[in-house]
Amino acid sequence: QVQLVESGGGLVQAGGSLRLSCAATGRTASTYAMGWFRQAPGKEREFVARITWYAAMTYYADSVKGRFTISRDTAKNTMYLQMNSLKPEDTAVYYCAARNSRTTDYDSWGQGTQVTVSS
Repeated sequence: QVQLVESGGGLVQAGGSLRLSCAATGRTASTYAMGWFRQAPGKEREFVARITWYAAMTYYADSVKGRFTISRDTAKNTMYLQMNSLKPEDTAVYYCAARNSRTTDYDSWGQGTQVTVSS
């Protein structure tokens, strides 16, 4: 497993931007993919985006496609989520997660970072 720490959350007005970071330590060499998830108050956690660690193939939820960009820096063992054109409905705690293969679940999670978008 790897240990994950998110940062970069905060309060922003609608239409603004934020960049989240997720720093990974531990057995990062065995990472297949990392992803971002979010959970709004009273709602279930939902998938936001994911990136395969070495090939950098990306996939996005329809709700963020065209506004958010996921990336990673393998030299820094860090994943990013650039969030543009933020909307109040993007308000949530954002979590990063990692998994070791295409067929396994995400089994390493960060503690989360709060993103609040005011209208």
